[in-house]
Amino acid sequence: MKRKSGQDREITKNWKPATLAVRGGTARTEYGETSEALFLTSGYCYDRAEDAAARFAGEQVGMTYSRLQNPTVEMLEQRIALLEGAEACRATATGMAAMTAALLCQLSAGDHVVAAKAAFGSCRWLTDTLLPRFGVETTTIDAHRTEEWEKAIRPNTKLFFFETPANPTMDLVDLEAVCAIARAHGITSVVDNAFATPALQRPMDYGADVVAYSATKMMDGQGRVLAGAICGTQDWITNVLLPFHRNTGPTLSAFNAWVVLKGLETLDLRIRRQSENALKVATFLEGRLPKLLYPGLASHPQHALANKQMQLAGPIFSLYTGGGRQQAHGLLNALQLVDISNNIGDSRSLMTHPASTTHYGMAEAARLEVGITEDMLRLNVGLEDADDVIADLDQALRAIGR
Repeated sequence: MKRKSGQDREITKNWKPATLAVRGGTARTEYGETSEALFLTSGYCYDRAEDAAARFAGEQVGMTYSRLQNPTVEMLEQRIALLEGAEACRATATGMAAMTAALLCQLSAGDHVVAAKAAFGSCRWLTDTLLPRFGVETTTIDAHRTEEWEKAIRPNTKLFFFETPANPTMDLVDLEAVCAIARAHGITSVVDNAFATPALQRPMDYGADVVAYSATKMMDGQGRVLAGAICGTQDWITNVLLPFHRNTGPTLSAFNAWVVLKGLETLDLRIRRQSENALKVATFLEGRLPKLLYPGLASHPQHALANKQMQLAGPIFSLYTGGGRQQAHGLLNALQLVDISNNIGDSRSLMTHPASTTHYGMAEAARLEVGITEDMLRLNVGLEDADDVIADLDQALRAIGR
């Protein structure tokens, strides 16, 4: 590969996703390093004062300040954009920084947002608490019911916001149908694709305008760093997102960007193996418990939609013990291999109790409305041998009388 091949779209347009995940966005220095270089610098120098002026005026290509650009971060942004099939991408310090920036950069007092009820707890805080403080109205709906989107539109509706699959209810949104409704009404669709990643689902292929990520999850995938990303058209990134990003500073560190670049190299392998493991574990658990939610199973009410818009169903699913918080916590406490942790997308199998962790900040009524009950648990299936995960869950279920 030549020094700049990874950033030449005439070349990369012919590469398959697995190749893009390893080489996309790479720009080698004159030293010819194989692994991407790590640029730990806050600022940059110029040969002439006129060069500095030209760069700040946007008349000369080059770095100015690492709150705005960094060569390592830029390589990550290009790689994610290529994987997503987007024109451009901006990386952020965390997934929630990405979600917040994707919303606030384009909303003003008097605007209206339609958002999914089933969503990560912090995303519900954004729509239910933060946006109304700034005069932005929000209507939350059952996002898996496509007709609800059209019904919720008002003359001042500016944005649709949802994730699919949803955390932790595993509800799916029909990307093609909902994004078409948004386009027909001049509404911007913002999709949180953290559960699937572009390795399993590319919302822009179905008409999404903006796709946001917690790159902490499957993109890093090994529990090491926090990161986020926002993808869109070059015009939207430059003229809508960048002014907000530049002046509020949700900047990703160069080191974290480098770690995520390394994670992306194995994303295709990891997510496929974890999805295969998750299907095997879910198949074992189905029938053993009162309820299990995994789009990869034929029993999931939206299994056909999952097959249509996802390559695989991913490594995450939710289950219900039937015995309230005490029994759910009892299962967690009986685990010997699987870790109790509120993270997802990790190479290790992790399980959490959403009602008391990730969605603790939601009002109880709002939690119950979307099915986050006290007996619900969310499982992230990792890269261990699936039989070992099954054995651990089996003994933990027996410990609580299941």
